[in-house]
Amino acid sequence: MAAKPKRVEFLQGTLDMLVLQTLRWGPKHGYGIAQAIRDGSSSAFQVEAGSLYPALHRLEKQGWIRAEWKLSENKQRARYYRLTADGKKQLAVEQTQWERFVGAVSALMRPRDNEA
Repeated sequence: MAAKPKRVEFLQGTLDMLVLQTLRWGPKHGYGIAQAIRDGSSSAFQVEAGSLYPALHRLEKQGWIRAEWKLSENKQRARYYRLTADGKKQLAVEQTQWERFVGAVSALMRPRDNEA
């Protein structure tokens, strides 16, 4: 039996970027966003409601996402979130910052020439 992937903690600000990225693929309700992040990370990221919904409210307040009530596939009322034009621009900014961060950490983690 394969080992269960270890859960990974989010870096500050990473959840917002992942929510924006998830909504880039189309509108989703909160549970759908959490599921997409979990599935897309091979279960390394488990987004709890106590983290997700404050992030969604924050992103909505910034104007990066919009929400509307719709019926879910289970015929229950749910708030569906979608990315706005400003949200797409913010996602591009955050992706650039993330790539710079990952590159800098990767450079620091490589052994130096004088190391064994």
